[in-house]
Amino acid sequence: MVQTIQASELTLHEVKAKFGLQENTDASFFSELQDNLPELTDVEKQTLDQIKANFLYLSEYPMSEEVVKLVVISPLLSIAGFYSPPFRIRTENSIKITLQENDEEVRGRIDIWVLQEQLWVLVIESKEAGFSLKEAIPQALSYMMATPTPQRPAFSLVTNGSEFRFIKLLTQPAPQYRFSDLLTLQRSENDLYNVASILKRLAGSISQ
Repeated sequence: MVQTIQASELTLHEVKAKFGLQENTDASFFSELQDNLPELTDVEKQTLDQIKANFLYLSEYPMSEEVVKLVVISPLLSIAGFYSPPFRIRTENSIKITLQENDEEVRGRIDIWVLQEQLWVLVIESKEAGFSLKEAIPQALSYMMATPTPQRPAFSLVTNGSEFRFIKLLTQPAPQYRFSDLLTLQRSENDLYNVASILKRLAGSISQ
């Protein structure tokens, strides 16, 4: 009998063990974080400054996951170009991964799924403001393992609205991943500039 496991209940150690995942420590593995990052316009920077100010103000009160998506994620995706051709957006999409060796099935729901011509290219897994990203990272990695294009890299952005971390995954020839450095709105400089530039870089490489 197949045992059903919720992706949200898995730890990073369990995800690595179940899928045979290994962390790649070579910075060149995630070259999209440094190479050819696009410049932001003054208007885009002003928009990002306003997003940061809005979030910091609203974070003084209880903030749900839906508010994080509305205030932070949606405008970021717009600046990066994910609302324009050739991309499409799906939200709250169910996913199922069967692990034949252990007779297990991992299930969950993706918050925001960005597709380009039926290809799964980016997952946004947002958690309520104040929640640690450690709770979302195993879930995001589990979803990324279900990519229908294993010959191409999969990317995700994990955020609670205040902190951001990108993940790159390659499933072939052996599953391996790497995290970006942590980006946060708690610094005096606006790390949303970096988040938006990386998203734009990913959009460009994916659409090619």
